This record gives sequence, C-alpha cells and structure tokens, in this order.
Amino acid sequence: MIQFKRLDHILICIPERTTTEARAFYREVLGLEEIPGNHPSGAIWFKIADIQLHIREEAGGNYSKRHPAFEVSNLEETRQELMKKGLSIEYSSEIDGRQRFFFHDPFANRFELLQFDSGGS
Repeated sequence: MIQFKRLDHILICIPERTTTEARAFYREVLGLEEIPGNHPSGAIWFKIADIQLHIREEAGGNYSKRHPAFEVSNLEETRQELMKKGLSIEYSSEIDGRQRFFFHDPFANRFELLQFDSGGS
C-alpha cells in the first residue's frame, strides 16, 4: 500500500502567452511568494503554506469544477479582500463543520478556500 506523506504541489494551466498576467495575479491579488528559478516548461512556481502551486501555459482549454482546496484561518477576511480586488465569490453545497467558498483566477482555474468550525481540523 502507498504511504502518502503530504501534498507537495498542484499544477494548474493557463492559456498560452499569459504568464506575465498570471504572475501579476498570483503575486499582487493573492499575495503569494514566487519561487525563483528556471522551472520545467517555463512554469512559474509559488508558495502556498507548506505546498507549491505550479502554473504553466498550455494550449486549448478544458474547464471544469476541478480545483485545489486550501484551508485558511481567516476565511471571512479573505473573502472580503478578494471581493475588494474584483473577484466573484461562489458558494456550493454546505458541508458540516466547515465554511467555504470558491473563486476563479483570470484563466478559469477554480479554487476553494475553507475554514473549519471550532473543534474541526
């Protein structure tokens, strides 16, 4: 049996010729720290808590409800800040023990942010 240890990174794709726009969104709107380097396939990497978010250009588009979900400790404050920066906030089915919402980056990638209720994870 595989003994998984932790999530290391998530790779999402953006349309071709949008790396500059993506870099600005993830650094300036979401406030992520970029990991410098000459990454494979021209990808840009960012730190999110103890994992990495890898972003690279890809031809075409296959948009769906797939998404990474990140736990945060200040969900309401984060929601308000993202709305001030022009992002649309979306909600989905309720899950006992947690609050959550979704947003999309400018490239149609879907993200979930969640916070566990008191006594949760």
